[in-house]
Amino acid sequence: MMNKKGILRRHHGSDTLEEGSFLDLGTMGFEDEADNFAGAHASIKMAEILRFEDLHHVSKLAYQGDVIIIDYTSIANDPMAVRRMSVDLKNVAKDTGGDVAGIAKNLICLTPGGIRIDRQKLRPTF
Repeated sequence: MMNKKGILRRHHGSDTLEEGSFLDLGTMGFEDEADNFAGAHASIKMAEILRFEDLHHVSKLAYQGDVIIIDYTSIANDPMAVRRMSVDLKNVAKDTGGDVAGIAKNLICLTPGGIRIDRQKLRPTF
């Protein structure tokens, strides 16, 4: 594991950053980081449903372990298609042990097994 001194020392020598430049933290690696993400293949994906048939591809992603945020604006005016989509997404969530919930107008989140959607909003404290 790299200590704070090592990080600071790294940028004070000839590798000093110029004012106004940025350090890409995505390229930095740490020894214990590999252990934390070993076997992690899931990601968060955005999907747009233009017609009901597009749901098949989205379902595949959920079975692969991805979290999907679905924009169904294109079919929102068709109550039958929205109802069919809701039933199908609930079945996928049940099959994978995941969860599904509306998160905004015309947006639904579908998660794989082991990930639950907390339906309680976080409110700022004053």
